[in-house]
Order: sequence, then structure tokens, then C-alpha cells
Amino acid sequence: MVKIIDRKDDLAILKRLIDNFPVIAILGARQSGKTTIAKKIESDHYFDLENPQHGRRFENPQLTLEGLRGLIIIDEIQRMPELFPLLRYIVDTHPEQKYLILGSASRDLIKQSSESLAGRIAYYNLGGLRITDFPDYPVNQLWLRGGFPRSYLSRTEEESDLWRENYIKTFLERDIPQLGINIPARTIRRFWIMLSHYHGQILNYSELGRSFGISDKTVKQYIDILEGTFMIRVLMPWHVNVGKRLVKSPKLYLRDSGIFHSLQAIDSYDRLLTHNKVGASWEGFVIEEICKVIGKEDIYYWRTHTGAELDLFWQNKGENWGVEVKYADAPRLTKSIKNGIADLDLKHLWVIYPGMEQYQLAEKVTVLPFSRLSIIKT
Repeated sequence: MVKIIDRKDDLAILKRLIDNFPVIAILGARQSGKTTIAKKIESDHYFDLENPQHGRRFENPQLTLEGLRGLIIIDEIQRMPELFPLLRYIVDTHPEQKYLILGSASRDLIKQSSESLAGRIAYYNLGGLRITDFPDYPVNQLWLRGGFPRSYLSRTEEESDLWRENYIKTFLERDIPQLGINIPARTIRRFWIMLSHYHGQILNYSELGRSFGISDKTVKQYIDILEGTFMIRVLMPWHVNVGKRLVKSPKLYLRDSGIFHSLQAIDSYDRLLTHNKVGASWEGFVIEEICKVIGKEDIYYWRTHTGAELDLFWQNKGENWGVEVKYADAPRLTKSIKNGIADLDLKHLWVIYPGMEQYQLAEKVTVLPFSRLSIIKT
């Protein structure tokens, strides 16, 4: 019997959004659990646009939708972007209706929906499983296998690795072409593997282009594809001067640690611990989990020319917050942390590590075990 994970944190956020907006869009990578979590929400009507029967009903979408009441779920909405102007008309004229729409292609979907549904729609990015989804906090297993439910729930490490290999293959050979992107699967796979070697590093488009034998413009195109389909996270640097936030030196992370491990041929926890990318893997894994906890898209890293650096920086309620990630037994107070506190005027800085004890390094600095990430909510 397949185990179902009760994703209570994600469900609570979605239910709050449904109470406050006529249209809610759940965005996320394929197989991240969008359909499963949507079906946990009590709805009145459900349509899957990949289902041929449902697709035929949407040959005349206005006739299909106008007579309905309550919460209506439309899955794989990116297959019919022409629905967005209709949804605007319907929610304006039928206040008894609400819509929960699901899609896998983030940027195009957001652009299409925001133009038609401005002021009427809320977005929720559903990542993989969270550490708080489990009562026993299985940090090592979640780190190795990643957050895709089927990868995590596999019976063995071998089955999990096999699932991820097939996921990558399907993503490249089916999902990418369905988005209208005509790039050979082998080319994107090679590029994706090469990007995995830059996991946690400053992204240099020119260097990548020279290594792969393509132009900077093509590098950016490939990165946009992988970012827009939730495969990678491009983290921009923070500068006090707002006009200088967007610079040409972002950091790059693969969003799912399991996918990163597959691309690096890391197929067991023992192999992960001895791999030269173990620190970078831990950093990316923790950063992605923190992004789920704080629920913000406007996140940055901070770095000075003198070498001071902070892995994660964000603002909330008029205050500045930071996180440093350490793969170490007992993190210490460093000059870089002191500089970050002073230069960024941080309200608090957390140092996340794989240990078990929580302790203070300074008045504004707390060393925090990964399993206690939920207290970071600001």
C-alpha cells in the first residue's frame, strides 16, 4: 500500500489562500504532489485537462463552467492558457465560484494568468516534501532522496535512484517538448549535469558557455528553461542600493537534492558523505527547506569583495534576517558572521547545521539543528 504523507503545513496555507482569493494557482515541478494535495482539499468539481474526457468538456469551456458552484479544481491548466480571460469574467460575475488551478510551467503560467487575473489570483509554489511532514524527522533520507514524494517513499535507495533517473528522462524527453521547447533531450541533460557541478557556486555565464561550446545567450536560455520548470534556483545577490540588486553574479542551486545526487551519480548515503560535493549538497538542501518555511520569493545571498558572505538574506515586517549553512559538528562565530550582522543590520541570524543541539553564539546568532527549522518563521 502506498503511504500518503499529510502535508499539513502546505494544506493550511492553501486553505487560507482559498478563503481570501477567488483564484489560487498551485505551481511546481511535475510529480511534486500538486494533484495529491489538491485532492485533499474539499472541492465541488475536479477537471484534469490531461484526461481526454475532461478535455472534450472544455471544447466549450464557458458552457461547462458557468453553471457550476463552489470550489472548482482545474489540473494541468497550462494546456489551455486561453482559459484565463474566461476565468476573469466568470469570477467577476459568479461570486459563488472559486477556482484552484494547477500547473507545472511557472513563468509562462504566471505571465498568462497575471495579465488576465490581476488582483484576483494568489500563487502558491509547492516544493517537495518538508521535514515537518514527518513525525520522526528523517533528515538523512530526505536529504539523499529529495522531496519528490515517489522518490522519498521508495522502498530502497536503489528504487529511489531508479525513479529519479526515469523522472529526469521523462522530464527531458516529454515535458520539455510539451512546453514548446525544441532542444534535444541529450543536449539539455549534458547541460544540466554540467550545472550540477556549479551547485552552490557563483554563476558565470561566459565560463559555462566556453565549457559547453555555446554562447552566453544560449546559456541563459537553458538556465531560464530549468529555472522556469522548478529544477534550479537562481539566487541573486543583495545590495543596499536597490538599483544594483540585479547583477551578473547570481548563485545557482538545484532545487531538489535527490535530483542533484542523481546528476552527480550519488546513489547511497555512504557515498554522499564521502563525496567532494557533500558540503554544497547540504547547503542547497537546507536553503530549499528554509525557503519553504519562510514562504518568501524575495530571497538573496550576500557577499562582499573582501570575502564576507551570508548564504541567505531576506526582509520581513521591516526587519532583516539571515541564515548561514554549515556542514560541521560545532559551528563557531566567524568574522564573516559578525560582518553580516553589522553590515546588514540583522534582527537575527541562524546557523543551520546537521547536529542535534541548539545553542547561542552571540546575542543575535543562534546555532540551530536542521530538524528545528520551523522556528525560523518571522
